[in-house]
Amino acid sequence: MSTPTNLSGTGKTISVSAVILRDRAGRWLTVRKRGTSCFMHPGGKPEPGESAAEAALREVGEEIGLRLDPEVLEPLGHVRTAAANEPGFTLLADVFLAPCAVDPQPAAEIEELRWIDPRHLSAEGQRNPELAPLLYDCVRMWPHTAS
Repeated sequence: MSTPTNLSGTGKTISVSAVILRDRAGRWLTVRKRGTSCFMHPGGKPEPGESAAEAALREVGEEIGLRLDPEVLEPLGHVRTAAANEPGFTLLADVFLAPCAVDPQPAAEIEELRWIDPRHLSAEGQRNPELAPLLYDCVRMWPHTAS
């Protein structure tokens, strides 16, 4: 896995696993948690003793009811970026890619799902404040995931 970084540490960090769920059209599934305004990749914080991949699989199951086969989970790398819903915090994300051939449904703390076309995200242009910084960083670092 590669280890790109794009934000100097603030001292306050949140570690998560994030999954780029891509459909056959190349769109990415994004989720918005209850009480927030920002759409992001499904995923979340690992529990004690849990690997990044195990956390990714568990969180996708809890958040959208999707049971992924561990064999389809492709590790992409690590990202250090601004946290979407916690101002002043740095997000340390282990990012994975997986296919999504079903129509997932919101569960647990997820209030809304939205499919986005990552080819319309520009790491250099104006960012949509409804989308997490991690989405833009993934397009920039792994452009093949957006095709």
